[in-house]
Amino acid sequence: MTEEQTHLTRATYERLQAELEDLTTRGRVEIARAIEAARALGDLSENADYHAAKDSQGAMESRIRLIQATLAKAAIVEVMGAASPSGTVSTGSIVAIRYEGDADIERFLVGSIEERHDELNVVSPRSPLGQALLGKGPGEIVEYEAPGGTLRVEIVQIGFS
Repeated sequence: MTEEQTHLTRATYERLQAELEDLTTRGRVEIARAIEAARALGDLSENADYHAAKDSQGAMESRIRLIQATLAKAAIVEVMGAASPSGTVSTGSIVAIRYEGDADIERFLVGSIEERHDELNVVSPRSPLGQALLGKGPGEIVEYEAPGGTLRVEIVQIGFS
C-alpha cells in the first residue's frame, strides 16, 4: 500500500458510497428545487434564500468531491483496532499513549477522519503524531513537532478496545 492511499474499514467505505449516491441524486435535486424556488421570489441580488441555497449547493459539491477523492484512493482495512502483525502501530490501530509529564492515558484510532469513531479521537497517519507512532511498539517513546514545540509520548498499548 502506498502513502497516498486512504485506509478505510469496509463499513466506512460503504457508508461513504451511500452518502455519495444520496448527495449526487436526492441532494442535487433538492438543492436545484430550492434554487428555483428562491429565483421565483424575484431580485437575486438581495435574495437571502437564493444565496443560502447557492451556499448549500457549494458545500454539497465540495463534500461530493471530497468523498469521490477519498473513495478513489481508498484501501480497505479489514481489521481495525489491532496492531500490525509485527506488534507495531499501523493504520487502523487503536493506540494508548501517555504524554511526558502527564499521568493520563489517551486513546486514539490511527486512520482516516472518515472513520468517525464514537469514543476515540482519530489521528491521521499523515499528521506529525501519526507519523511518529507508525511502526513503533509498546514501551517506545516517540517525539513529534507540534505548534507549541516538540512533544514526547510513550506508547502504552496497541490494539485494545
